[in-house]
Amino acid sequence: MATPLSADRLLQALRAEGLRVVEHRSWRTNNRNHKGPWGPVEGVMIHHTVTSGAQATVDLCYNGHSALPGPLCHGVIDKTGTVHLVGYGRTNHAGLGDDDVLRAVMAEGTRPADNEANTDGNRYFWGFECVNLGDGEDPWPAAQLLAIERASAAVIRAQGWRSARRAIGHAEWQPGKIDPRGFTMDAMRGRIATRLGTSAPAPLPAPQAPVVDLSRLITAARTDPARSGTPVTYTGVRTVEAALIDAGLLAKVYGDGHYGSSTVAAYAKWQRSKAGGSYTGAAADGIPGRASLDRLAKRAGFKVVA
Repeated sequence: MATPLSADRLLQALRAEGLRVVEHRSWRTNNRNHKGPWGPVEGVMIHHTVTSGAQATVDLCYNGHSALPGPLCHGVIDKTGTVHLVGYGRTNHAGLGDDDVLRAVMAEGTRPADNEANTDGNRYFWGFECVNLGDGEDPWPAAQLLAIERASAAVIRAQGWRSARRAIGHAEWQPGKIDPRGFTMDAMRGRIATRLGTSAPAPLPAPQAPVVDLSRLITAARTDPARSGTPVTYTGVRTVEAALIDAGLLAKVYGDGHYGSSTVAAYAKWQRSKAGGSYTGAAADGIPGRASLDRLAKRAGFKVVA
């Protein structure tokens, strides 16, 4: 376990790794520490933003929005390879993830597939949001990939860790997530290891796609309580909510595993969208059907069973 680097030490480590770093506003005191503990830190998490434009993304990650207050990460890595520091301390970037993954990161060992969302990742991970649409088509410039490599290595080195396995993608932490999309974390860990002067870790087994049971999902949509903190009827709801969040239809704060009114409304938007099938009327009521769920599954990378 490691005490988080001080803000000054973080800045020094990033610049020592050859990065161009821009400090934004009061980033050193911009945090969510009043919502929970920050640290011990155990790793570095990489995300894509689903946005374009450096300044607009930096502003969003510094401020957050009405449904998810900022900061949304510690640093934004733009397409030129510049690292923009926007927060220090607890930030809203990782959300709930798998405790087995956390233990594997701490042990710098083989990571299991993430299949639970039971652990507060905002406490344990440094987070870098990387400007990319996340559609598999938006390019990752060489300068940006180099900056991701350097930023990850800088934190790993400065925190006194030994292995590139301290760096993970959001998709490796939280079921239903797909980021970063467009390069593999195995390849990035190889680059980080080379920079650290260590052996590249063996590629990890490809994670199995999450499975969503349509009948159980429909039951949850019709019976789940509306608020968090009450029992969740089916954990596959989180996978669907994560897909709706990535599609820009559901605010992250509502990705709580409850198929309540906000998720119903978001799924109805998906049904009405062209990508979701252009349904109208009763066919767009927010209760999943096989065709619309298959379309969402194809976009987000999960499997549907009856």
